[in-house]
Amino acid sequence: MATYLSASVLLSADGTRTPGTAALFAEPSRKGGVPPWAGDFRPANSAGRGPKNAVGQTFTLEMPDGSTGKVVVQGLKSGKGGVVLALMGEDAPPF
Repeated sequence: MATYLSASVLLSADGTRTPGTAALFAEPSRKGGVPPWAGDFRPANSAGRGPKNAVGQTFTLEMPDGSTGKVVVQGLKSGKGGVVLALMGEDAPPF
């Protein structure tokens, strides 16, 4: 299982950029298909609670090296550490 943890940017369809940290994982592909991947995105303090009404929306996740991947926000968790968006990848993992 591949893993990734680093700064990243969540880019909405209207061009709004939300900086934060992504913690992602990918499982081995089954029968030569695209490996499934998912993870969490924690918006940076400067980004507040992140994108509004994000659950169910598709975003582009941009990595520091410029690689990107499409993600759908599956859920929103909030607690003492702030807000965390649960992500599900759509294409090949960008990490």
